[in-house]
Amino acid sequence: MSDESEDSPPGVRSQDRAASGVPAAGWALGDRFSWNEIHQRLLASADEEIASTLSELFFSGFTAGFAIVLTFIGYTVGTATFPNNRFLAAVLYPIGFMYIILGRYELYTETTLPPVKLVLTRLASLPLLLRMWSVVLLANVIGAAFGAFILANTHVLTPAEMEVGAEFLQHGLELGWWDLFFKALFAGWLVAGVVWLHTAARDTISRVVITYLVFYTIPVLGLYHVVSSGAEALFVVFLKTPSPGVLTLIYEFWLPILLGNTTGGVVLVALASYAQAVRRRYPEIRVLSSREMLFSLKGGRPFETPRPGIQLPENGGGPEEESDTTR
Repeated sequence: MSDESEDSPPGVRSQDRAASGVPAAGWALGDRFSWNEIHQRLLASADEEIASTLSELFFSGFTAGFAIVLTFIGYTVGTATFPNNRFLAAVLYPIGFMYIILGRYELYTETTLPPVKLVLTRLASLPLLLRMWSVVLLANVIGAAFGAFILANTHVLTPAEMEVGAEFLQHGLELGWWDLFFKALFAGWLVAGVVWLHTAARDTISRVVITYLVFYTIPVLGLYHVVSSGAEALFVVFLKTPSPGVLTLIYEFWLPILLGNTTGGVVLVALASYAQAVRRRYPEIRVLSSREMLFSLKGGRPFETPRPGIQLPENGGGPEEESDTTR
């Protein structure tokens, strides 16, 4: 057995690490991670995401937004088929989220937890976080709009199902601003928690079950997700049925859901879990200064082995120098 390096936790061998340097197996039990080991793995995953280029973020986010329309279709058909049974009506609701999360596409609510942890541990700057959020959210909305436009102008849904889909928005508007906010807050907590549980899981079957059960809970409890709810609102706009107007829909429906999801994902998960985090990085690296935190686009850290897509020099040396966003 090889000697342990100075920066390795006791008992963790080099073959127990992923390419990023984080544990690939638990220290106490190989198939179970401790809280700190999950935290290390989450930071490494966030490093990979936040270093993505604008085009990568946009097209990944667009794909996720378009895929969320599958959730809208499933929930609409389920509700039309079982109008008096919310448990059966929500059976197909998670389908779009399963495509997105298991396929590793960028969904706004899923990106709230890992990048915030990078900022809290001073491994990425605040402008870099806001850059990622804005690009992914815009791409999600555009993708959802594209899918909603198709549904509103074709016969994918029956007339009865289209009527049911339009009623989702009306029910949300009847709740009021603060009711929407707090319902969305709990939905944000659930979605951000999926990221943590996925990092703790070690196989695809576990991740499938986690994703399905958590997202199935959202419609059953009457909660709201910003991208799927955006698809519902856009569907009504493209359907050209009587509505309060686009600006009213944004302020009275979509905005409280956006703020609620963000608050639930950031405050209740990222900040609360950070309070119990050990202020030790793995492996040890230089953190950003206060000036870099506020005014730079620096973030991420180099892997021990090259990331996919990074070209090695012809002389066989280490990876080429990376940009500031991957240092």
